[in-house]
Amino acid sequence: MNHLAHAVLAGDEPDLILGSLLGDFVHGPVPAGLRRGVELGIRLHRAVDVYTDSHAVVAGLRGVFVAPFRRYAGILLDVWFDHLLARDFARWCATPLDRFSDDVLALLLRHADELPPTMRGFVASMRRNGLPAAYADAEAVGRALAGIGTRLSRANPLHEALPVLQAADATLQQGFEEFFPQLREFARDWLRQAQG
Repeated sequence: MNHLAHAVLAGDEPDLILGSLLGDFVHGPVPAGLRRGVELGIRLHRAVDVYTDSHAVVAGLRGVFVAPFRRYAGILLDVWFDHLLARDFARWCATPLDRFSDDVLALLLRHADELPPTMRGFVASMRRNGLPAAYADAEAVGRALAGIGTRLSRANPLHEALPVLQAADATLQQGFEEFFPQLREFARDWLRQAQG
């Protein structure tokens, strides 16, 4: 899953949201000395990623993509799932998308000194591009994918992926609608158990 989904799945507690967003930028063992909620958020992020990657619906959706996009199916699905979530946000979250997006950005800016340098650059990009709310716009998704493509070490077709995603939209939407409620329930159960 991508940033918007991770923030939604973390619930209402700011430290959990912060940790869940940090999950893409903290690798290896969870650093010592973090607040409990931030640590749990990072662990939740990792659990969500493992659950997503092993889910039968997601595995089936990877088959939608053919070469040269098949190799990048995980990235494409993560970002398009954020688009699908944003596009119909009121269905999945009680908070309006623009307010939720503003709250996420404000949270990250309040804790900027706790963020790894690579994440600070990402937060600046979020601010410039109106993310995560802008994920509701398919053109913003295309720009996001092109940006991801520039950060990968090898040449890739991510800057050309938007028409492929749009062509598969109905199939991806159907898969998302089956998968996301299960993922949300998984995240809720995981948090209940982790918080004891």
